[in-house]
Amino acid sequence: MRDLMPSVIMLLGALVLAPAAGAEVFISIDKTTQRMSVSVDGKERYSWPVSTGMADYATPAGNFTPSRMARTHFSREWDNAPMPHSIFFTDAGHAIHGSHAVGRLGTPASHGCVRLAPANAKTLFSLVEAEGLDKVRIEITGVDSIGIGLGGGSGMGRDYSRITSFDPLAVGIMSGSYGPRRGP
Repeated sequence: MRDLMPSVIMLLGALVLAPAAGAEVFISIDKTTQRMSVSVDGKERYSWPVSTGMADYATPAGNFTPSRMARTHFSREWDNAPMPHSIFFTDAGHAIHGSHAVGRLGTPASHGCVRLAPANAKTLFSLVEAEGLDKVRIEITGVDSIGIGLGGGSGMGRDYSRITSFDPLAVGIMSGSYGPRRGP
């Protein structure tokens, strides 16, 4: 038994000091180009078209760590819409997930999530599942296309409050003054 003890201690020490398994996964999403690239240990492995949030439903920008995953999920907010292979990255419920609306990929079309083709979502889900959530970083950059959905016309009589913190036609240089705009 005494002869076995040093071997057991060496084995336990090797396990404790061994590098953690799993590669670093970096998911980069550009809202301007509507593309996602996935790198593993610094080498790009995938590049796919995505759909991020429409004008009224911005996808948050920033750096995130995924918090949970769901192979099968249905949105409670959007009429039980299917969200297969979901990787959630905000407490508000934003996720990267599959979508059957593949014709819209490459353009803003979601309610704030990041949509992928179903096969690509499955591939990404499997990769994240294999490496572990703690090895994944998500970076979302770019700008939302705020002009979508405003329609044509001169802009008179429109409500711009959802895209700016003020109405540029009522206050500021577009109104010809710096105070509230008076009637016609």
